[in-house]
Amino acid sequence: MNLALRIDSPVGASEPMLRVFESQRDTALRWRQSSAEERVVRIRKLRDAVQAAADDIRRAAAADFRKPEVEVNLTELFTVISEANMAMRRLRRWMKPTRAGFTPLMAGTQGRIEYQPRGRCLIISPWNYPVNLTFCPLVLALAAGNTAILKPSEMTPNLSAVMQKIIDQTFAPDEVALFQGDAEASKTLLDLPFDHIFFTGAPALGKVVMTAAAKNLTSVTLELGGKSPTIIDASADLKTAVQNICWSKFMNNGQTCIAPDHLFVHESVADSFVELAKARLAEVFGADDEARFRSPDLARIVNDRHTARVKRLLDDACAKGARIVAGGDVREGERYIAPTLLEQVPDTAAVMQEEIFGPLLPIIRFRELDEVVDRINAGEKPLALYLWTRDRARARQILDRTSSGGACVNNTVVHALHPLLPFGGVNHSGIGSTHGEFGFRSFSHARAVTDTRIGLTQLFYPPYTPRVKSLIRLVMRWFA
Repeated sequence: MNLALRIDSPVGASEPMLRVFESQRDTALRWRQSSAEERVVRIRKLRDAVQAAADDIRRAAAADFRKPEVEVNLTELFTVISEANMAMRRLRRWMKPTRAGFTPLMAGTQGRIEYQPRGRCLIISPWNYPVNLTFCPLVLALAAGNTAILKPSEMTPNLSAVMQKIIDQTFAPDEVALFQGDAEASKTLLDLPFDHIFFTGAPALGKVVMTAAAKNLTSVTLELGGKSPTIIDASADLKTAVQNICWSKFMNNGQTCIAPDHLFVHESVADSFVELAKARLAEVFGADDEARFRSPDLARIVNDRHTARVKRLLDDACAKGARIVAGGDVREGERYIAPTLLEQVPDTAAVMQEEIFGPLLPIIRFRELDEVVDRINAGEKPLALYLWTRDRARARQILDRTSSGGACVNNTVVHALHPLLPFGGVNHSGIGSTHGEFGFRSFSHARAVTDTRIGLTQLFYPPYTPRVKSLIRLVMRWFA
């Protein structure tokens, strides 16, 4: 088998994929015994290759959807480099077996948990943060001692081409390979019996991945999405909240899975909040339509289809009675939709039913907190929940009464930047976690190992004499 095979894009046929998949089998078996030092070498190679390609990544992101350089640096390059650096610093600690506790019945037997590589892994990544959401999981897969096949989205072809070059120049295909292509390429890969699948994308596609994985009983990590709500109560620091939300919502032009999807604002501060938000948008992106359109700090919608989808959400909301209080400018040919604030949005509007994934921000006024909690609990569990309040008891109450993948009090999205916290969803918004040690665990099998020096179980061997029966009754009484 030619392990020097280069995988040029796009690939639609299954034969090259199968050939690479089979070539990774022996590597995965060999890497099962790899040391921390060997794994660190692989991670460092990837990190250095990403750093060397930084300018190419910035140019590709601008070409794909005019992503601002600062956002590329923060959300693509920094995330991968910091994930790699953390893994290299802490990997030996992560790999160290964990001693199990002692119980009287296990006297004479030592127990420990060893973390084994899962084997051959498939990483399917989306288009909104392609470098981050492809290479961060790859760092963790390598840290855990796995091989990997990567399938980035076809919607950002320039970034996919840069990632292809990085992988081709850094790894042999029997170690790490990248395939480009459309949904058919993903389907072909999902038919293969991988040892683990790490998927980031929409919940509907997550169900497709999980169904495919079930055919081979493959374990999965699903990083999905959902309608992440934000609550702003009467005690909130409105100025700080507005500045933070205008950053996290309209970064990448709203195309972020953990962006605030909609706001619940207490009626006593709603007017002030709206005025502050309008002023902030004017300050940051421009005071009129032309200024905002020319702003270098606004990315574009990724393609024509998604532009039309977000426009449909806006048109539907307005047709059903919603009021635009800021923004609303749409230029489909330019894949441009302005940061838009909406009020009086009815629950029947599609923008209140679907994950927005664009620069539309519905503002819902509320009087009683219970009604907000009830609305959140009536929907699918979101990927994130955000709460702005100075009342710590109220914050604790809301956290206790709701469920979400992650949560922030008096901030948004930073839980996803915290390297020592798990990042992931719950039920509809995801399965499993990533980041740091939590991602290492996702790509590892926790193997229970016992080492017996004195085996007490022999006391319970048949024949089941009266003495054995009496001993078992004694054990059940005192040690169960």
